[in-house]
Amino acid sequence: MEGDIVTLTDIFRFEQTGVDTDGKVLGELKPTGIRPLFMPRLEAAGFKLPPQVFGFGDVSLQGKRRR
Repeated sequence: MEGDIVTLTDIFRFEQTGVDTDGKVLGELKPTGIRPLFMPRLEAAGFKLPPQVFGFGDVSLQGKRRR
C-alpha cells in the first residue's frame, strides 16, 4: 500500500501456448520471481511453501488448460 493507494503485483503470469480443438486455451502458469510480502504470516500459520514456487530454483508450475 502506498498512502491511500493499494498496489498489486503479479506473482504468477499465464503464458498462452495455443488453443485446442475444443477452443480451450492452453498454456502455463509461470512464477514472476516475486515472493509475496505476506509469506512470513502464512509460514507462521503453518503454510510453508518452497521458494521454487515463486521462481527461486528450477521448479515450474505448468498447466495444460486455463478455465
